[in-house]
Amino acid sequence: MRQKRRDDAVRGHRRTRAYRRTVVALGAVGMTTFAQLYYPQALIPAISRELDVTAADAALTISGATVGLAAAVLGWSWVADRFGRGPAMKIALVASVVLGLLVPFAPSYEVLIAVRVLQGVALGGTPALALTYLAEEVDRRDAMAAAGTYISGTVLGGLGGRLVAAPAADLLDWRAGALVVAVLSALGALLAVLVLPAARNFRRPARSEHGPLWAGVAASLRNPALLVLYAQAFLLMGAHVAMYNYLGYRLEQPPFGLAPAVTAVIFLAGLSGAVSARVAGRLASRFGRRPVLLWSSATMAAGAALTIPDWLPTVLFGLLIFTTAYFSAHSIASGWVGPTATSGTAQATSLYSLFYYAGSSLVGWLGGLAFDVGWVAIAVMLIAIVLTAFACVCLTLLGRRRLLGAEPTDMA
Repeated sequence: MRQKRRDDAVRGHRRTRAYRRTVVALGAVGMTTFAQLYYPQALIPAISRELDVTAADAALTISGATVGLAAAVLGWSWVADRFGRGPAMKIALVASVVLGLLVPFAPSYEVLIAVRVLQGVALGGTPALALTYLAEEVDRRDAMAAAGTYISGTVLGGLGGRLVAAPAADLLDWRAGALVVAVLSALGALLAVLVLPAARNFRRPARSEHGPLWAGVAASLRNPALLVLYAQAFLLMGAHVAMYNYLGYRLEQPPFGLAPAVTAVIFLAGLSGAVSARVAGRLASRFGRRPVLLWSSATMAAGAALTIPDWLPTVLFGLLIFTTAYFSAHSIASGWVGPTATSGTAQATSLYSLFYYAGSSLVGWLGGLAFDVGWVAIAVMLIAIVLTAFACVCLTLLGRRRLLGAEPTDMA
């Protein structure tokens, strides 16, 4: 029995050629997914001008994709149970790339949004499945390093897609920016499809095992602590996306008047998340998750307030603070879901992704309505949203024994 446990513990890839292929493939998956998902943030002003639509309407190129992704997350988990994590991811990647190549040739605004929604549905098959594949196929002693590569790929993909799209749009038009990202994403998807090793440890669930999937969803939605964490995902991610959707638009207008290729530099602030997420983890180990989450939310509100004055240094400093605090809060909230779930951990984490992208979709779009009034209106909206998230934690017993049925130290 002891030998069997030892064999089970090391059955995944560990420092082998297959492990290296897995890391490369998942890094490519992360980059391809997030480049395709968020590159339109750099094109919102150009799309608005060239298609003669409002900022809020142009932002639907992002919100449409994220709502499609949120709606498809649980469906893709079912597909992966039927056909395997690797094949499901490959299908999702190929479908997303094909749809992405159609985006630059959309004949109208309505068709553009429809294609982006479908692309979001396709992209729903990569974020959760990548981490599930990793957990099943990589030895647990190397899983954290492999997961770090995937997360780094998502950060670099989201950043790179925006930085590539903006200059191309500045030189030609938004369609050129979309086409460049689509071609690069196709290359990344091809790399992932070719090098991802065949799964060795996938086990197709029996029919009787599908009932607990929905039972796990229901149990998660009845857990008050998880509902608080889902509120963090919805509100904080929504605020983060709304900030980036419209700040570039603002910086192109008076009194700043920056060129689109220059405004794209604001997305470099996202690199701060690689640092703040790690720091937040260390602080949470020392002081507990709850205080770090509260301080992060409060700091986001302060950063949003600093973007109000029409002075570029203050705006950029506020953005940096806002972004750094967001990634800190997100790392704490997302990492808290697993320990908080009393059953159906996979469903609990999938629901976190659903609320995360639903917030991105709804709040990201609502920000455009506020932006029509002026930047002060959108800043006040973001502050109110972040403080609502703060209140959800502050006014509940999240992290306390009575709510979770666990010792406080277990949830710290």
